[in-house]
Amino acid sequence: MDRLWTCSGLRWAADGPVLAWKGGRSSALPWGKRVAFAVAEGGVRTCVGARGHACPARAAVSGRSTGARCEQCARLDRAYSVAADTIADDPRPYRVYLAWFGPGMTKVGITAVERGPARLLEQGAICFSRLGTGPLMAARRTEELLRAALGVPDRIPYAAKRAVRSALPPDPAERAAEIGELHGRAGALPGWPESLAREPFRPVDHVGVFGLGGEVPGAVAEVSELVAGGVVSGALLAAAGPDLHLATGSGVVVLDTRLMTGWELRPVAHGEGEGTAGRLTVPVRSPGPARGVPGVQDGLF
Repeated sequence: MDRLWTCSGLRWAADGPVLAWKGGRSSALPWGKRVAFAVAEGGVRTCVGARGHACPARAAVSGRSTGARCEQCARLDRAYSVAADTIADDPRPYRVYLAWFGPGMTKVGITAVERGPARLLEQGAICFSRLGTGPLMAARRTEELLRAALGVPDRIPYAAKRAVRSALPPDPAERAAEIGELHGRAGALPGWPESLAREPFRPVDHVGVFGLGGEVPGAVAEVSELVAGGVVSGALLAAAGPDLHLATGSGVVVLDTRLMTGWELRPVAHGEGEGTAGRLTVPVRSPGPARGVPGVQDGLF
């Protein structure tokens, strides 16, 4: 019998994306690697818990949930979240940044200095630049200042990010132009907290890190959920944030690896099942903001 694995999500290491597994193991994901797994037959997706603690009820959760948490664990996780603005006494220094995901899609955010660029990689930021560094509340006030004065949001929908990845400007200077202009306008605003040390405009580009530097075809579909007994198989073309862009027999399909958490998974060997390689037997939907009705696309994949 195949050993069952439980995915802890996608992590970004110095060498690129890595799938983390319960128990401390990890799987590096170099470009071209065959990503192939099957969900355990008769399996049920269970809550992943919160803050490093298992869900006491081992509650079942929806296959479409990217958080993979029950209501109780989701509340607990949010209660200790900097992003949710529920912590005011974190002594760590924070950075304020501008991140660009595609034409017309720039956001402002904050991240702990000790995390380095991890937060930007996890979000799938194509390029970014820091604005300043200081205490948490000063960083938070600066973030709010930019949102109010410049109309820069603090969130960009993942559907919008995915929709433009195959048509990014080829010139790094062009990719950095929007955040460069906003960086200049932000620096001229009055009301910056005195405890926030400002930083010059130094764009960091992630196109190469994400594997998007060449011709990456647009996605023909996105996995909408995993299901018991379903198979995902394809060659890795690129990755950004939590997303894997997989080449299948019918085109590129995007898999949000957050959908993998909470399921018991097993490897799929080469040649297992007729036509398994480069094929999906899980529900998919049309890519981008205009999404179609989810359904199992056995005829296509």
